[in-house]
Amino acid sequence: MLTALQPQRHCSICKQASDEFQIVANSWRYSQVYSSRLFFAVVDYDEASDVFQSLKITSAPVFIHFPAKGKPKKADTMDLQRVGFYAEAIAKWVGERTDVQIRIFRPPNYSGTIAVIMLFSLIGGLLYLRRNNLDFLYNKTSWAIGALTIVFAMTSGQMWNHIRGPPFMHRNPQSGQVAWIHGGSRSQFIVETYIVMVLNAAVVFGFILLNEGASGKGDVGKRRIIAVVGLGIVAFFFSLILSVFRSKYQGYPYSFLIK
Repeated sequence: MLTALQPQRHCSICKQASDEFQIVANSWRYSQVYSSRLFFAVVDYDEASDVFQSLKITSAPVFIHFPAKGKPKKADTMDLQRVGFYAEAIAKWVGERTDVQIRIFRPPNYSGTIAVIMLFSLIGGLLYLRRNNLDFLYNKTSWAIGALTIVFAMTSGQMWNHIRGPPFMHRNPQSGQVAWIHGGSRSQFIVETYIVMVLNAAVVFGFILLNEGASGKGDVGKRRIIAVVGLGIVAFFFSLILSVFRSKYQGYPYSFLIK
């Protein structure tokens, strides 16, 4: 693994990739089939920049397989944009290059279990305190907001984040430029999912205004203004969603208002 872990490099993805790489290395080190057939090594840019120069590498992190004989070929460099850098993906790639199968052993993580227990404890406590007045359970607006929140979270890619563990964003260690939207169609940043969630919520809010303007009660002039504002919100934010989609899927031919 070639990386840049020093704080001044501002490479958040390098730390996450390094953690996954260490999980693979430790899984191999403590496996029953461990042997000297396979070695894992880490090269940091600030400690061995000459290695980066000799390999003509200008970004990090990079995973390279060095065969026992000959020089690394193109296929010996792991395509992180296509498969990500999750430990399981690294182990699968190592198996394809070396025929060595590594079973991943992750350290136990109880944060999810603790969060679920705390959530149910909070809900149970609220229900107990309001046990004499549970009318809020029949509030359609509250249930609608809860349902929309779940829909926005799932459609924006939060589950993918939980499974693949992508970085929050990416900062180029050479230029310092920050990328909020991943350039590939097979990956994403955490902040990108938040952006998509907000855009989807804005479109839904626009449709709510359209519905209120068309079927609501009150002055016709105000309802017309609400409908026009809703239409403008839908058109603008839907155009932004299409723009994000076009930036990830190169060659996508359609756009609306914003390219």
